[in-house]
Amino acid sequence: MTTYAIGDLQGCHTQLLALLDKIDAVAPDAQLIFVGDIVNRGPQSLATLRQIYRLKQRARIVLGNHDLNLLAIACGLRKPHRSDTLDDILAADDREELLTWLRHQPLALAQDGYLFVHAGVLPQWSAQQTLALAAEVEAALQGPDWIAFLQEMYGNAPARWDDALQGADRLRCIVNALTRIRYCHPDASMDFKTVEGMDQAPAGLLPWFDLPSRKTQDITVVFGHWSTLGLTLQANLIGLDTGCVWGGQLTAINLEDRSTVQIACPQQQRPGKKS
Repeated sequence: MTTYAIGDLQGCHTQLLALLDKIDAVAPDAQLIFVGDIVNRGPQSLATLRQIYRLKQRARIVLGNHDLNLLAIACGLRKPHRSDTLDDILAADDREELLTWLRHQPLALAQDGYLFVHAGVLPQWSAQQTLALAAEVEAALQGPDWIAFLQEMYGNAPARWDDALQGADRLRCIVNALTRIRYCHPDASMDFKTVEGMDQAPAGLLPWFDLPSRKTQDITVVFGHWSTLGLTLQANLIGLDTGCVWGGQLTAINLEDRSTVQIACPQQQRPGKKS
């Protein structure tokens, strides 16, 4: 079966429909894997979320930071940011059905020699360990105390992974790696200040995927999140966030032959700090 991986949607429903039309024209039964940030900052978050939900077995997703942000806001744990565009979901009659489905989605997937995450993987983690650690977060998010988990989820510490981490610190570190990481320091601790592309990175920082000790070099990691990085195609790395919401493009890639499908997008947000 043909599989397409698709970059950050961020509530850009019109562009999603155009992308699906292009994919369906050549591979109507293709499987679709979305690398997170389904909602937020674009103009049609509710329609986008409903569209992915209706795709059912044809589509798989991994959760991104904006998807988790939606769950936290819906629980009253966070106040909406001025750039958030989630009101349509929060007011929808089917919000509980959609949000329950959303929080039962994974943070990492492995399929056919690919590892899918939203942002990245810490260099200390193998693909197998990444999936196991993601499963710890998924169990918390899907369990009876999921609101308490979300309440403890935010924060930048600990910035460096240790197998001995426990409790909220352990889960927070996993979430931050899978949904927020861009750069690391040479000691593999995460940096959360720098969002620019590699040509503007401060000295001493490395993209998470360039740390020489990275244990996922034996598998192709597919990710989104980093719009200033742009489309990134390497032998064992595929970056798919091409800034749809910032006036860039929405990108899908055929994982069999690495051909791409792209839709030009109108600017919905002014460039700024892109978390």
